[in-house]
Amino acid sequence: MKKVKALVLTGYGLNCDYETDYALKAAGAESRRVHINELIRGDQIGNQEFLRDYHILVFDGGFSWGDDHGAGVLLASRFKFNLGAQIEEFIAEGKLIIGICNGFQALVNLGLLPGFVGNYKAREVALTFNDCGNFRDDWVYLKTLKSPCVFAKGIQSIELPIRHGEGKFFAPKEVIKRLFSDHQVVFQYATPEGKSARSKFPYNPNGSFRDIAGICDFTGRVFGLMPHPEGYNHFTNHPDWTRKKEELKRRGLRLPEEGLGIEIFRNGIRYLEKNCCSM
Repeated sequence: MKKVKALVLTGYGLNCDYETDYALKAAGAESRRVHINELIRGDQIGNQEFLRDYHILVFDGGFSWGDDHGAGVLLASRFKFNLGAQIEEFIAEGKLIIGICNGFQALVNLGLLPGFVGNYKAREVALTFNDCGNFRDDWVYLKTLKSPCVFAKGIQSIELPIRHGEGKFFAPKEVIKRLFSDHQVVFQYATPEGKSARSKFPYNPNGSFRDIAGICDFTGRVFGLMPHPEGYNHFTNHPDWTRKKEELKRRGLRLPEEGLGIEIFRNGIRYLEKNCCSM
């Protein structure tokens, strides 16, 4: 069986590439950080990389091009006009794409999400400025909805960090309705008890319509979310880890070293091992 190979984008303001690369390796993938220029004009700079050689493409978090023309806009444009055909071929081959925070913003600007019935060119949703009016750096509770998303398999709820100023999920009512009816909403912001946030701040940190925190395409293989799974790669990432450790210690249990966010990446790797890398 071939090793699952993951490509983590880097360059021009992306700043979560090391965490993401670490999380993928911890989950079992052979991961590499690749500068976007290595994909677009590697033949000119002497270090060519090809998208076809990888199984997972990760649009990671950060502030690509400083969000100068809107979050993820320039990253999406750079990809669309230089690698658009390659991305469509990548999806058609059954491979996986995950966009995290700025990466999610890029995916919706590209039109890869929501990708209704394979339409990967229509921009039908947006991620815009938080209702609270400022950048949010916090932890949120998420509940998982029934969806085909391969990354969310077996996860009922999860707590993850957020770091964004433009995370409000927005779309026309008919698009929102279709996302739910087609089971393409993967995560919703929730209360600590696991109930829907019902737009209540800070459980819904940005004012996202219907508490939407992550969506997938109709195949479940293209996935985007605002929270950062790579940001919970170790138990000490959690702000309450010392309290949790003491609670488990008193019950005779040990706190697992791995953070819960790793499972999202591991789900993708398991899927590929079964469906793309078994030959």
